[in-house]
Amino acid sequence: MPGADHETTLARQWELLRNHLPSRLPGRTSKDLRDRLEVAGHNVTKRTVERDMWELSRIFPIERNEKGIPYGWHWMENARFDVLGMDLSEAVSLGLMEDVLRQIMPPVFLSALERKFSLAREKLAALPKIPHAKWTDLVRYVPPGLPFIPPAMAPGVLNTIQDAMLRQRKLAVVYRSTGDDGGKELTLHPLSLIQQGARSYLIATAFDYEKPLLYAIQRFDSATVLDEQVKRPKGFSLDAYLASGAAQFGTGKSITLKARVTDELALLLDETPISNDQKITTRSGISTLTATVQESWQLDFWIRSQGAAITVMKPVALRNHIIAGLESAMENYRNP
Repeated sequence: MPGADHETTLARQWELLRNHLPSRLPGRTSKDLRDRLEVAGHNVTKRTVERDMWELSRIFPIERNEKGIPYGWHWMENARFDVLGMDLSEAVSLGLMEDVLRQIMPPVFLSALERKFSLAREKLAALPKIPHAKWTDLVRYVPPGLPFIPPAMAPGVLNTIQDAMLRQRKLAVVYRSTGDDGGKELTLHPLSLIQQGARSYLIATAFDYEKPLLYAIQRFDSATVLDEQVKRPKGFSLDAYLASGAAQFGTGKSITLKARVTDELALLLDETPISNDQKITTRSGISTLTATVQESWQLDFWIRSQGAAITVMKPVALRNHIIAGLESAMENYRNP
């Protein structure tokens, strides 16, 4: 297919021009350029690279350093090559990230990326013979647990919240708490947005309160940007907030979890620990997990999801809480 061969040659030479020619002596040898092209997904010979460089040097301000062996190719002094383009690694990366970025980026940022997304798709489609270009067809991100469908949001609410955050302005919102039929009018100081699986949350303070809280985006009935500056709590840090366990719907309190676990769960936890200080010891065929974790709803949910694979020993309050939940579940099953 002459057309496909021509496109591959053009893509290879474009790669050389944009990414691999230095601006000064001693330049890069044909072998070095060939190695760099191979990493970028172009499997060619040194001779092909030499032919490419001779062709390009007739059109662009490129020269070969002949003051020493091996000879190196480089841009001429004061030459400039600055045109819109994208290398293969950028195209693959953007192709993989596009779906995720569309969920969390403000429209003003997305509009600036649209051309990049388009270029990435065009570049990957134009290089059918290059194995690296097929990477986006071979890789997918699959979230753990059930594949929840993202909740429906009121039209325009997320865009309004993002706009308020960027401009550091207050929000007038109507927000429905869990189980509420009607919404409440709130004045919020938006601080940060987080994406937790299929759900989006706003971290904000309400009215004149200093404590940041989580607000589920799908529970906003409406949102309006106010012409008033946001008041950020002194010392607020998104990283510190997340480290406190607040995003796990917890108390912010650390506990030492001690539990018996099955061999299968012990193996899984050994591969993917739940804390940096996690320890699993095995005596007389019984594996015991010890780890410092945040006291939270998510911890409770995870323990319950493991069923008979885990038995909480300490803290006693957590053990009793799990027992009460299991007894309630059994009662439900006995009396459907």
